[in-house]
Amino acid sequence: MTDARIAVLIAAHEDRNTTRNFRRELEGSVSEFHVTEGQLPADYAYDAVVVSGSRSSVYDDEAWIQPTKAWVRGAIDRDLPCLGVCWGHQLLADVLGGEVRHMGAYEIGYSEIERLGESRLLEGIGRRFSCFTSHEDAVVELPPGARPLAENEYSNHGFRKDRVFGVQFHPEYDQKTARELTLRKELSDERRDRVLASITEENYRAACAAKLVFENFLEYVREVRTLEVAADGDSDGKVVES
Repeated sequence: MTDARIAVLIAAHEDRNTTRNFRRELEGSVSEFHVTEGQLPADYAYDAVVVSGSRSSVYDDEAWIQPTKAWVRGAIDRDLPCLGVCWGHQLLADVLGGEVRHMGAYEIGYSEIERLGESRLLEGIGRRFSCFTSHEDAVVELPPGARPLAENEYSNHGFRKDRVFGVQFHPEYDQKTARELTLRKELSDERRDRVLASITEENYRAACAAKLVFENFLEYVREVRTLEVAADGDSDGKVVES
């Protein structure tokens, strides 16, 4: 079977780290679209969609956000597996009818996150795990019918609805990305120094367990493709999944 065709919607603003990080983590035929510059796929001829983080908010009045939401809604309606990270997590929740709001706080740095029960996306990751986070918006109400996958004291950190998955944390981040992001954020000197001091090889290695998110998602995408090939002759064209 050929490599999975993955449309990666890059919502970052002039951040080369985002492109590098997702290229490293996604094994397949990756097509990148810089949605902040108005780039969107011309069609839905993909096996999966991944939506990156962004410094914007999903409720901002920026020209590129509504077209991005509309395209993603079309992907969901066509049953394409979708994975959102940070802003992407919030965008998917919003498109599916959830609610995203400012938290009144800013979570940044390596955070402890709790997995809620068994989860296909987080399979192989410990009940409590660490990963780099950076957000001040949160999914405060999950979409109807969605199941929470992870959380901490700040917010929901993961959900699933049908073939749509989202994680608030950043499993794709390397130390370079974490350090450069921290330096450009408006933080007190004390907090900035504390976060920078935590960006160590030891903490990064511990957080690498969360990278299983990508492996698990891509394995799920391959299974969906196999099911769809097997169901290709069915009259309704739908794949039944548990």
